[in-house]
Amino acid sequence: MLEQNISTVNNDVKTLVKDAQALFTAATALTGEKAEELRGRGMRALDTALAKAHEAQVSAVAATKEAAKQADVYVKENPWRSIAVAAGVGLLIGVIIGRK
Repeated sequence: MLEQNISTVNNDVKTLVKDAQALFTAATALTGEKAEELRGRGMRALDTALAKAHEAQVSAVAATKEAAKQADVYVKENPWRSIAVAAGVGLLIGVIIGRK
């Protein structure tokens, strides 16, 4: 679910930035009131993109903190199992590196 949300936000941000770039490009060809309107729309699009990126960052940080908390609880409740898993992963990595 988190990956889907991040993907959606990334796509939204990319779209907003592309729209803002198009508006700024169009504004360079114009002068006066119309150019100011396009620049304003471009700036609003960039502000929206930044806000969405910030929301995604906050969401990712919260999810990471929750996962770390759950891992900490699991390790405290199952210390020997955690040690065995860590040793197994270390052994597996050692075998893989040793083959190369």
